[in-house]
Amino acid sequence: MRIIQSNDCIEEGAAWLGTREPRFALAYEMSRPLKLRRYPDGFDRLFSAIVSQQVSTAAAESIWRRLEGQGLTTPEAVLAADDDTLRAQGLSRQKVRYAKALAAEGIDYESLRHLPTEEVIQKLVHVPGIGRWTAEMYAMFALGHADVFAPADLALQEGVRLLFDLPDRPKEKVLKEMAADWSPWRAVAARILWGYYHVVKSREGVR
Repeated sequence: MRIIQSNDCIEEGAAWLGTREPRFALAYEMSRPLKLRRYPDGFDRLFSAIVSQQVSTAAAESIWRRLEGQGLTTPEAVLAADDDTLRAQGLSRQKVRYAKALAAEGIDYESLRHLPTEEVIQKLVHVPGIGRWTAEMYAMFALGHADVFAPADLALQEGVRLLFDLPDRPKEKVLKEMAADWSPWRAVAARILWGYYHVVKSREGVR
């Protein structure tokens, strides 16, 4: 299983993709340099993903700072805290429930580093509040898996529509089938598509 550890890995994957599909070479030239976007793994990475659900980036960052300030970003602290304490930091009742479920799950985060992508995803989506997209993002950016994709991601769908000049955004099933051709570098394909999408939208004046 290939792990993306540096920008050299991004370059290698982009070169392979450009050979397989010339449109990726074009998109890469337009959007480089791509961000490596590797983050530490563990409970706090998934907890922060729960915090970010359905709120703005600024709101999520504010809530997370308050949680950090109160020392409430470890499984032990979350389980020990009462609901009112967690809600006082800005979490909704539902997110409090999700946070406690994640903390109680007892995930062996170190062991996740050695599992195939689909096994990682299946272990994570078992937890309330962790959907497949969140699990895919964790595998991609916290664990660095090179061959993971998120076909339900709207920006990826739009990036593919623009790059491949499609009349409509491809649905999740269709994009999943398309992305099979980009294995074993689907995570690099995703980075290129995100970058290309932002470049094109910026040129169009869309914020």
